[in-house]
Amino acid sequence: MSVVTVNLRAVTSWVGITRLFAVVLSCVAFSLVASTEDFGNTYGTWCMFTWCFCFTVTLLVLVLELLELYPKLPLSWDDFTSAFSMLAALMVFTASVVFPSIFISSPCSGSKCARQAVATTVSCLCFLAYALEVGLTRAKPGDISSFLSTVPGLLKVFEAYVACLIFSLLDIYGLEASLQWCVAVYSICFIITLLIIIFTIGRCLSYMSCPLEKMLVGYSALALVMYITATILWPFRKFTGRVRPSNCGRGCSWDKDLGVTFLTIFNLIAYLVDLIYSTRMVFIRARS
Repeated sequence: MSVVTVNLRAVTSWVGITRLFAVVLSCVAFSLVASTEDFGNTYGTWCMFTWCFCFTVTLLVLVLELLELYPKLPLSWDDFTSAFSMLAALMVFTASVVFPSIFISSPCSGSKCARQAVATTVSCLCFLAYALEVGLTRAKPGDISSFLSTVPGLLKVFEAYVACLIFSLLDIYGLEASLQWCVAVYSICFIITLLIIIFTIGRCLSYMSCPLEKMLVGYSALALVMYITATILWPFRKFTGRVRPSNCGRGCSWDKDLGVTFLTIFNLIAYLVDLIYSTRMVFIRARS
């Protein structure tokens, strides 16, 4: 008969306290929004999913660490928690921006609007909690024992998430070869980045006999070059000779194309920083 031990540091350490705050804040956020009964469209559903998902997984992480059950799982726990905290921070940040812009109108009056405003504030605090967890669990310079807690690892999560946002904004890109190439860039880089994250969490990368660190540097360089082409081609083909329509409301294709442009630039910068840090990691490790 196995005895379950209780690790109180899971809830008394700074990381544990931060996770407790994230659990409470995400629970308060989705509870307040649920009480308004006004979240039925796509954006509201996404925000509710974000808060519920982050609440559930963070609570599960706390329980597994409190009862010290996580070593029994066939995955790299440090990589998983680092990747999740980064993903949760990005998702909650997105929800904190999207929800008020869609559901809170000006002037804000009444009980319903007050609850929506409080939910937005709580969501922002929840984002800060997850961002603090990312900072607390980030690997120290030179430490590469947990890849997804390093800067290149965290950037992998960021790059995959931004690619998902790009996919959500893609509307009509026609049969033009240049635009199809841009979509191919987003898709190829997303798939490879996602596989790197999954293989890292699943401890599969250690079974590869090739020089893994150098391959990651090479991939970051290739992805950077591909995103440079997309950063040039997408706005050139989408906005040359076009102006924003006067009747461009919410969900307008022009606004979506502009969003794709900015997100492409964000990912371009992310892959550039990723390449710089990955190169430094390989160089430092080679010297040591």
